[in-house]
Amino acid sequence: MPSHQVSKIFIIGGTGAQGIPVVKALVGDKKYQVRVLTRDTNSARAKELLSFGNVELFEGTFADEEVLRKGYQGCDGAFVNIDGFNTGEKAELFWAIRCYEIAIQEGIRFFVYGNLDYALKKSRTIMTPSIEDGIVTWRVPLGDGAVSHVSLEDCGPYVRWLFDNTSRSNGMDLEVAIDEIPYAALATAFEKATGHPARYIDTDAETYFKAFGPLANAPAGVNADPNDKSTMNFKQNFAAFWNVWKYGVLGKRNYELLDEIHPGRIRSAEEFFRREDERLKREGRGGLVESLKPENMRHSLKLTEDGRKGKL
Repeated sequence: MPSHQVSKIFIIGGTGAQGIPVVKALVGDKKYQVRVLTRDTNSARAKELLSFGNVELFEGTFADEEVLRKGYQGCDGAFVNIDGFNTGEKAELFWAIRCYEIAIQEGIRFFVYGNLDYALKKSRTIMTPSIEDGIVTWRVPLGDGAVSHVSLEDCGPYVRWLFDNTSRSNGMDLEVAIDEIPYAALATAFEKATGHPARYIDTDAETYFKAFGPLANAPAGVNADPNDKSTMNFKQNFAAFWNVWKYGVLGKRNYELLDEIHPGRIRSAEEFFRREDERLKREGRGGLVESLKPENMRHSLKLTEDGRKGKL
């Protein structure tokens, strides 16, 4: 396949939990320049990106063709990561297609579409355990299934490899993960890494969704039309999510390829928890267990940081 060398990359989703490590990896050695689309160039996350160097901020929304065209101009690469929990499913599909079509029209030579399953580092989400009677507890409807969790920090090197090796990565669907992790093993890994008791309790779906309260029947996408029959609510969305993993619908990742691409990648839940525990302690935040207490929770997802009120 032909090589498509790029020098300046237009990024959609750069201020998100996945986008920040991607931007950091792309500009770390100044090989690439990036232009990041953001709804607010004065936000804390946008300013963090500027501190990396080789970063240009471009204010606007991807749901505007004129903005997309201006954003792509002068760039020869693109990394696009659209948040379906902002747009809703219908708009996500439409704008994913238009982002690609307009990129081609504006001369983008290499286009990467970011689409991850879920990640261990999400705070205040369905993935975060609670502390019950002093025990870190995951209550989810997973049965004996396993989830292909992802370290967001590892996403940076993976995306960087795609742009560095375009002759090989052209047309590739690079599926990344730490490992396929059963939640009983997740709890064991947490105990080993932190020394704190942890457990997984398989929970039936109805009991699980009762904890959502009214949110269970609300649109999963903040900007989705609740009267549109194609709109999925949280219960529909996450029931499907858990069933995919519970019944092993998805195949395994190619870990040999991931090891080749990123030799320093995180390979186990225990390694992930251990690194996170050490990082939090270095930052004076007490460690993983302390971070799970309600008063210490912080947002990793921009959507929740915005109070699920971000405009499209």
